[in-house]
Amino acid sequence: MPSRDFELEQQAFRAFHQAHAAELSTLRQALQKRIAGLLAAQPGLRVSKVEGRVKQLDECLRKFSAKYRQALEDQNQPYSIQPHITDLLGLRVVCLYEDEIWKTAEAIRPNFGVIEITDKIAKVEGTDDSFGYKGLHLDLAFSPVELGLSPDMHWPVTQFELQVRTIIQDSWSVLDHQIKYKKSIPNALKRRINVLSALFELADREFRQIRDETDAALHSALDDTAPEGAASELPVASPEAQAKAELNAFTFLKIANHFFKDFAFEPSKVDGFVEHIKRWSPQITRPEFNVIVREKIGLVKRYKQYFEERHPQLSFNPYTVIRHCLYLGDKVVFAPALRRSAQEAFDAWLAENAPPDKGAEG
Repeated sequence: MPSRDFELEQQAFRAFHQAHAAELSTLRQALQKRIAGLLAAQPGLRVSKVEGRVKQLDECLRKFSAKYRQALEDQNQPYSIQPHITDLLGLRVVCLYEDEIWKTAEAIRPNFGVIEITDKIAKVEGTDDSFGYKGLHLDLAFSPVELGLSPDMHWPVTQFELQVRTIIQDSWSVLDHQIKYKKSIPNALKRRINVLSALFELADREFRQIRDETDAALHSALDDTAPEGAASELPVASPEAQAKAELNAFTFLKIANHFFKDFAFEPSKVDGFVEHIKRWSPQITRPEFNVIVREKIGLVKRYKQYFEERHPQLSFNPYTVIRHCLYLGDKVVFAPALRRSAQEAFDAWLAENAPPDKGAEG
């Protein structure tokens, strides 16, 4: 029964927390698995991590004392501690960008009962002097049965708190907790903390804008692959024209995706591969790269078929095809594109199969 005795209620909550430690851990794992599955099923939605925790006993008692105890005792009202700890189970989803916070929440929310939603982003942005971290908090109710748990067991709680943050917001939260004094401190220190908070916020926005501008640049990259692209063969004169003729990750992908429509080029691999090409040939332009691939790919694909018939266990992926095209385009400049053994095997095949006049197919 609830009482007005804090020591008595504290002992009761300690007993509750310790007695249900195993069940709370099971619920945390089941919720974490459920949420990770819901997010994995959302196309185009990427998250950095999904993690969970059972709130520690001492943290629960500190929270109750700080937020509820005084008001309850002032009202001379009997109380129990456990109903006030609504975040005994806590789940956190860390997404990549600000505009994915609500998308992430909307992918999860319909699968649980919504008790309360707190937009801490709006709260913090509505104040001039706040040191709190941003994020979206949802208090959600769940059914153990829907988590694949036994309906016959008595589960200690049926609600949890879900936090959704960006990587930057999550980092600020961790560091913010290390700042020991934030309220009653000199104004000069307050300003420094505010500046630091603003820098984190700026980083969040910059990462999102870089993502958007990267997507736009990739979409708008010039395409030389159409037969009508005679303009790509005109001499490059002005700085503007030179910039448009640059071979970079975006223009490489425009060309590569044309020739290899069913292959998923990973950004990190594209980055490194384009840097290798520019190291081998620093002045290579987008039209020059396209011409090499377009003119040589037919012959290289014939060699690919020959190679795979004899070495079915080895990979001859689009990057390998492009390496052979480059080597065939200029065996001196692009010699580093192939290992010596690969050069020798390719050259031996070319000696028997390449057209004698130019060693390539148009």
